[in-house]
Amino acid sequence: MLHLLVADGNDRAGRETHLSVCDKTSAETYAGILHALAPDAVCYLVAPADADAVLPRALSDCDALVLTGSTLHVEDGGPAVTRQCDLVRAALEAGVPVFGSCWGVQVAATIAGGRAARNPRGPEYGLARAITRTQAGADHPLLAGRPPAWDAPAIHDDAVVEPPPGSTVLAGNDRLDVQAIEIRLGDGVFWGTQYHPELDLDEVAAMLRLSAEGVVEAGLCPDEAALHAYADALRDLHGDPEGRADLAWRLGVAAEVLAPERRRREIANFLDRLVRPRRRA
Repeated sequence: MLHLLVADGNDRAGRETHLSVCDKTSAETYAGILHALAPDAVCYLVAPADADAVLPRALSDCDALVLTGSTLHVEDGGPAVTRQCDLVRAALEAGVPVFGSCWGVQVAATIAGGRAARNPRGPEYGLARAITRTQAGADHPLLAGRPPAWDAPAIHDDAVVEPPPGSTVLAGNDRLDVQAIEIRLGDGVFWGTQYHPELDLDEVAAMLRLSAEGVVEAGLCPDEAALHAYADALRDLHGDPEGRADLAWRLGVAAEVLAPERRRREIANFLDRLVRPRRRA
């Protein structure tokens, strides 16, 4: 049995907003996927941004830590950010494997000496397109099974703009050099992606609606009506991925995004290639 600590990256307001549009928190989304990928897993949820958060299980008794996305910004600092940095640092220094997407990558890079900030090349909303491995990522187990190029759900303004010393950048695209990364700190290993392998398309649609103003400001949609139409199409495609080939064609969405087992590949690889071998050792 795996014991997995799932940390929600949002503060209380962010969790409430996410819950209002997705009917579940980011941590609950991750816990559901972890259960699907590892039926023997027990997930313990925590919100480390909160001052009164208490770990439901000691780090030393956890097989891994997973950190979700967030509406927070690392550069803003403050207690909600510091508490999460402290948790990830403590886990890695204790040798606990850590996985993170989006915010999780930014936190891990920051504590290891890198820098996360607004991406100077602009945001990614909806999908990160044409992600490819670096030379260092060619045979890395985090990306095992991925084709030469792939798309993935992504919603972010911030990104890792300076990888930490000694880290290994595994994948990037024309919008961002760090789409996947390995970071080693203390006895621990962090694997993560700037994109969101955990998100279904209906959740992407809901989060796009929350980001409608930013999408328009970035020039990706002419107005909010167009954004909502795009989100509607993503939602409808999620509801009937086999029957709506027209939407998949129009949106340019292929199997790496549509098929859950392919979309979630990095999470499965983290469990199978890093967490389980460590537990058996």
